[in-house]
Amino acid sequence: GGVYGGATDLALACDFRIGDGNAQMFMPAARLGLHYYESGMVRYVTRLGVNAAKLLFLTARRIQAQEMLQIGYLTTLCENGQLDATVDALVSDLNSMAPLSVKGMKRAINEIARNALDREAFAKRAQQCFQSEDIKEGLRAFHEKRAPRFSGR
Repeated sequence: GGVYGGATDLALACDFRIGDGNAQMFMPAARLGLHYYESGMVRYVTRLGVNAAKLLFLTARRIQAQEMLQIGYLTTLCENGQLDATVDALVSDLNSMAPLSVKGMKRAINEIARNALDREAFAKRAQQCFQSEDIKEGLRAFHEKRAPRFSGR
């Protein structure tokens, strides 16, 4: 369905945004005479880029699913009627990953996106993963050609 105004920013705060062919969005701030709040504008620019942020904020144009995907607003565009299955597949993929690795890399990606990478903390997280039970399990499972069973330790 549609996502409008502040809800567009709420969705941008999420790691993944999945939509089907019925998805559409628009940011009506300029049409309403509103100067949008700082953190929302920062999120738009850092996640979508300057050109997409300008198009969405300055024109208040409604865009459809395919353009939402093209500008990076949607991370996945699925067929109509496949939204639940697509979300379930993503959740399944995420749940099968090593929690320490996912948590550390997610933090690093977000820091890099903000141009605020804490290199010392990054190295600490990488070392923690390298010394974890999860890496041992992951390597064992790979060699045994089976799905790993991660513990988050």
